[in-house]
Amino acid sequence: MKKTIFSLALVVALMTSCKEKTQDEAAEAVDAVGTEMTEAVDSAAATMDSAATEVKDAAKDAAAAGAATVEEGAKAVKEEMKK
Repeated sequence: MKKTIFSLALVVALMTSCKEKTQDEAAEAVDAVGTEMTEAVDSAAATMDSAATEVKDAAKDAAAAGAATVEEGAKAVKEEMKK
């Protein structure tokens, strides 16, 4: 009878300590996932900002090139009208 009670007490003690360890590991895993998600979101935001800046610069360059082309065309037409 003593051996049975001792064995049950040992099993309960092991299950309790394993449960605490599992909960600690789960908490650490949740923290790690949260940190990784934050880093991923920050990285994505930085990439989006960089892409937006590149697009804005490209649009400015395209507008300037278009304006220059129109101005050259207007000058050519103006000179043709003088002749």
